[in-house]
Amino acid sequence: MKIRKAAITGGSSGLGEEFARQLAAGGTNLILAARRRDRLDQVKAEIEGQFGVKVEVVVCDLADDAQSAALAARLAEEAELDLLVNNAGFGTLGLYHETDFARQEAMLRVHVLATMRLTRAVLPGMIARRAGAVVNVSSVAGYWRSAQNVMYCSTKGWMNDFTEGLRLELDQLDSPVVVQALCPGFTYSEFHDTLGVDRGNVPKGFWMQADFVVGESLKSLGSGRVFVIPGWRYRLVARLAEWLPARWRMALERRSPHKRRKAGALTPNLK
Repeated sequence: MKIRKAAITGGSSGLGEEFARQLAAGGTNLILAARRRDRLDQVKAEIEGQFGVKVEVVVCDLADDAQSAALAARLAEEAELDLLVNNAGFGTLGLYHETDFARQEAMLRVHVLATMRLTRAVLPGMIARRAGAVVNVSSVAGYWRSAQNVMYCSTKGWMNDFTEGLRLELDQLDSPVVVQALCPGFTYSEFHDTLGVDRGNVPKGFWMQADFVVGESLKSLGSGRVFVIPGWRYRLVARLAEWLPARWRMALERRSPHKRRKAGALTPNLK
């Protein structure tokens, strides 16, 4: 799939930065949106210098309604935008009734409302051109629930449902536009480091490299797969969530590594 220009939210670090680098290596021009101007400028300089593509940076906090709307308007004008990666996100740890409500609301705005708004902005043009793709960076956590991680799992579950619903509508239109929910598990990046997840609580075989996760996503765009779950272990984990009776599933969910964190902890990682 030839991608002329891609827009990536959360493009200053983690999976967003890895998407940017792999796409740039294939000659794709980029629009990178994130909150940190210094980090965006650094990534822009590195990518332009290494790959010779054009990189536009947009400083944007997607939890802010006006900034999210402005980015959506900007992307709606892009006639050559072939790919949108809704990657921005953050996690919190702590019992839902004890954690700061404003942070939980911000998570809803970033994971759900911004994904809705940006996808709505780019889809009409892609459908009219009969070309393009939207990747919603979800999580295998969307298949499972976890104490002290309630909003993250819930919003990622919504991402999965949203992506599947879009695929049904595009099929109804006989549209070749691709929509994908990328559902990685534990991935080496600053996301889990900043969140404070103890890697010792997770078996080493369950950790994946960011370049592998992004590579699986981009490779799958040509196949049109709706759900991309990198790693055979996580594909099995997702299938178990669908097959197990609720009582058995919840027994496993009670063993989540997150329960080992101190209740009430709140460590955001907004990319």
